[in-house]
Amino acid sequence: DTVMRLIYLGLLLATLAGWAAVELRKGLGRSVKMVLAWGMILLGLMAVYGLWGDITRGLRPSQQAGAAEVTLPRAEDGHYYAQLQIQGQEISFMVDTGASDVVLTQADARKLGFDPAGLLYLGQAFTANGPVRTARVELGDVQFGPFRNVSLGASVNEGDMDGSLLGMSYLSQFQITISGDQMVLRRYGSSSQSCTDPIRGRK
Repeated sequence: DTVMRLIYLGLLLATLAGWAAVELRKGLGRSVKMVLAWGMILLGLMAVYGLWGDITRGLRPSQQAGAAEVTLPRAEDGHYYAQLQIQGQEISFMVDTGASDVVLTQADARKLGFDPAGLLYLGQAFTANGPVRTARVELGDVQFGPFRNVSLGASVNEGDMDGSLLGMSYLSQFQITISGDQMVLRRYGSSSQSCTDPIRGRK
């Protein structure tokens, strides 16, 4: 992809250079102004291209938190992503009702203060790429919109993952409704009170 982009940019610059050479023969003052104008246009297009991901990300619908529910929009890849505040850090999870546990990537584990190299990988999970080893960790102060868990058990995947997964060990606390391109999560019972870890049953 990088090579093709460089080739495309080279062809574009060569075309502009040829056009500028022709224009220079017609008159230096007018041609210089035109070259500067096209140069500014080119720089603007390059800037938009480089920032396009950030621009479109800002235009996409984001997670909405109400007093008793959280609404997630469907992403372009068809999945739903939840933003949780864990121990003061924002972590993005793909909502996966087919996963039994909350699974962290090694990068997210580091973000939360865990050293993946120092963890004990005694568990095992089965993925599309085969079995992988997992290490058990304990998360504290988990906030999802108005909902809070004082503690939550999770696993760190020893293998490579595209992103962390929010599995049923956490999602089982919620009534999940999908309507159109939105997923709505409402916690069973009290909407915003702190909750025990659904697996460990601790405050």
